Amino acid sequence: MVFALGTTVRLGGLEAGAVLVPLVSFTPYFTVAALVVLGLVISTRSRVAIAIMLAVCLCLAWCVVPRAVSGTVAATGRPFRVLTANLNGGRGDAGSIVDLARRLNVDVLSLQELTWSERDRLEAAGLAKLLPYQVIQPSEWGADGSGVYARLPLREQTGVFQPVGHHMPVVEVALPGGSAVQVVVVHPVAPVPSTVPEWEAGIATLPPAPATGMPRILAGDFNATLDHAVFRRLLATGYTDAAAATGQGLVPTWGGRRLPPLVTIDHVLTDSRAGAAGVQVYDVPGSDHRALFADLRVQP
Repeated sequence: MVFALGTTVRLGGLEAGAVLVPLVSFTPYFTVAALVVLGLVISTRSRVAIAIMLAVCLCLAWCVVPRAVSGTVAATGRPFRVLTANLNGGRGDAGSIVDLARRLNVDVLSLQELTWSERDRLEAAGLAKLLPYQVIQPSEWGADGSGVYARLPLREQTGVFQPVGHHMPVVEVALPGGSAVQVVVVHPVAPVPSTVPEWEAGIATLPPAPATGMPRILAGDFNATLDHAVFRRLLATGYTDAAAATGQGLVPTWGGRRLPPLVTIDHVLTDSRAGAAGVQVYDVPGSDHRALFADLRVQP
């Protein structure tokens, strides 16, 4: 019954409150546990228990397995490389971030939890020379600050949406040939007991995928997994998760300060005019998040 109820919550998007919302993040582990229990109940020869657990496993596999399978359609278009990283309140190692940006030849770097002191360390490590264009909104401390650094010219856009949560700048990145891409730095608040409604509003108010105009890319710490209903509703507007599309959707990006990475809450989303050729994650010393790199292809 526990597995049946848990699966119903996931399938129906019924998670609510400070207990179920975090628990839904662990759906992939719940799926593995369900397979183990299915093996156990088979030994009991209870037809009812076997039928329930078989249905549970099939439903959970339908939810989880596709994100570990790469899509069959190859992404086409102009290469556009995006790196996103949560700096853990300015504790992430600046040298590692700059080294990743240089080694991966990124076009755009989306940073969350950017502080003024971290900004100074990043510039001292050579970020301003590597990615000379920037729109940043750092904070003195804590999680509010965010920023965008780019190899290509960019300008800030306002009025695209009303952010709920931390700073979420929107920029227009100019591409060679006159076209442009819109990039949104995403960072709603974490769903702790006192902020679950604000967390849900922070994701629900993100701009939907456009069908015309500039291609839109959302990159950052969504504080949500592919199993959260509010995140799936955002995807349903026309976005594709770059990691899931390339078979990397189960690679965890966050695990807390003293835990290994456990859940996948950092994402790069593309609308229908862009796709992912590859996705990788990298450890960042000092941060409780791993950096996410998406090698995208954008249609002109």
